Order: sequence, then C-alpha cells, then structure tokens
Amino acid sequence: MNDLVGRSSGNIQLSVIVPVYNEAGNIKTFLNRIQTILNKTALTHEIIFCMDPSSDNTEQVIQEEINANANIKLLIFSRRFGQPAATMAGILHCVGEACVVIDVDLQDPPELIDAMYAKLAYGYEVVYAKRRSRKGETLLKRVISYIGYKVINKFSDVEIPRNTGDFRVMTRRVIEELRKLNESHGFLRGLVAYVGFKQAFVEYDRDERLAGVGNYNRFTGSLKIGLNGLISFSSRPLQMMSVSGATIAGCSFVLGLWYVFQKLIGMELTPGLSTTVLVVTFFSGVQLLCLGLMGEYIGRIYDEVKGRPLFIIDKVIEKIE
Repeated sequence: MNDLVGRSSGNIQLSVIVPVYNEAGNIKTFLNRIQTILNKTALTHEIIFCMDPSSDNTEQVIQEEINANANIKLLIFSRRFGQPAATMAGILHCVGEACVVIDVDLQDPPELIDAMYAKLAYGYEVVYAKRRSRKGETLLKRVISYIGYKVINKFSDVEIPRNTGDFRVMTRRVIEELRKLNESHGFLRGLVAYVGFKQAFVEYDRDERLAGVGNYNRFTGSLKIGLNGLISFSSRPLQMMSVSGATIAGCSFVLGLWYVFQKLIGMELTPGLSTTVLVVTFFSGVQLLCLGLMGEYIGRIYDEVKGRPLFIIDKVIEKIE
C-alpha cells in the first residue's frame, strides 16, 4: 500500500469511494441521488467507482456517466479481488481532503453524507454511520452480526463499533495513516478503529437494496468478516487455547488420580469403554478445533510474508478535459 500515490490535490474537498461488481442496474439511480446531495453541499468532489471485472454492462454504464461528468472516475481491477480490496484501492487513490465510503445499492442513504461531513468541523477525524434498524435482513443475519460484534469486541485489542459497515467519512489524516498499514486482509472497520483519533457517529435506518441481487453471502460472508476481524486484531484466541489446554490436561490428571485411588482401595473400577470413547472423541474435537484456529493465524502470516499486493489495477478511466 505504501507505494500508492493518492495525495490530497488541495482543490477537491470530498472523494466518494464506491466499490461495485455487477451493479449496472443501480449506477444511474445512485448517481442521481448522490449528485443531488453533493450539489446542495457545494463541495468540490470526485466519485471513484472501484470495479471488479463484471459480467454485466456495469463498465459501459459508468463509462457513459464519465463522458457526461468529469468528476467521475473508474478503477478496474485485473481480476476479482473482492469488496474490501476494492474499497481500500479507492481510499488510497483518492485525492480529496476527506473521503466517504458508500455502497452503490443505496441501502446506505447518500442523504446522510451532509450530516456526517458537517461533524468533521467539530474536530472529528472519522464519522461513521451506525445502523438503528436493518430492513430486508433475515433474523439469522442479525443474530450472526450481533454475536460476531460481541465476540470481536470481547477479545479484540481495539473496539470496533457495533452495527456499522464501511459507510463512513474520513479525513486526509486518517487516509494517510491507513496508507502506512501493510495489511493483506483489508478489514476497514478494524483498521479505522486501530488508527484511532477522535471519532463520532450518526444513526440511521438502513433501507433495503434498491435493485438486483447482492453478491454478499449473508451467512458465510458474515462469518468470514467476523473471523477476519477477530484474528486480525487479537491474539487472545491463541492464549485461550493455551489456557484451555492446561485446564483440560489438569482435568485429565485428576481423572487419572481418581482411577489410581480406586485401584489402591480395592474399589471396582469405573466401566471404561463408554468413558474411553467419550474422552477420545472430546479430545479429538478440541485438538482439531485448536489446529484449525492455529491454521487461520498461520495462513494470515503466510499471506503477509508473501507481500503480495492487496489489488492490481488493470486500467483507470476518467474524462480528460
């Protein structure tokens, strides 16, 4: 990330970062709404679409908008790197004095940007949108989200605000600090929490998706994000493995003493077959769980050691005036 050049230009006040993938049906409506808001604020701005190669005509639709509006730009990646990488690419390439990250499906209302940006004048470096309610989300998704944030904040070294997404406004100071972080797993919520500084929030009610089908798996996607947030920002699960191992070993030692005691006093030994099966099965499960957790950490170490880029940009499209 350190090699990217996206410094403030001095004449753009706000950069709008929009990750997209197969979103042709939402582009025009999104631009109509956000341009209305940006025009009311009178902020000089740029809108950067960050696109994984799409199978629909998302690129063509954005290209048409670029031809009509010089404030719009498009980053196209060499392959699909995923939304977190696309978001970081936009943040690190923007040139505004501040930036806002927002999804194109309009679940996060662009009308909130004005209130979020206004809070920067009070000395805040980050203003994030906090969800008061979530339309269109299943009970399972809400339960996973609730448990996920609970676990992450319980064990993480930094506190990640609950009921938030990537929808937030950040100053150039925060952007430059993010540039210094060499993370191959771009968990933006965690990275921004790690950077710190003075932060505030604005509450809102999240709408349903405007059109199309989301590319985010509501079950495995939430689990992946939660696991990424936990492992990337805490080593406590590894410490818990050590404590659990010592505890279980202690229990096994006590059980062994109990069998020795029974033998010495001539008592009939506790029947062993079912006990043996139960104990072996239990310990096998614990060992596999611990090995899997260690594998997650080792996998991240492996990714970081390789030092591969978080994304590769194929081309940048913008209107030349």
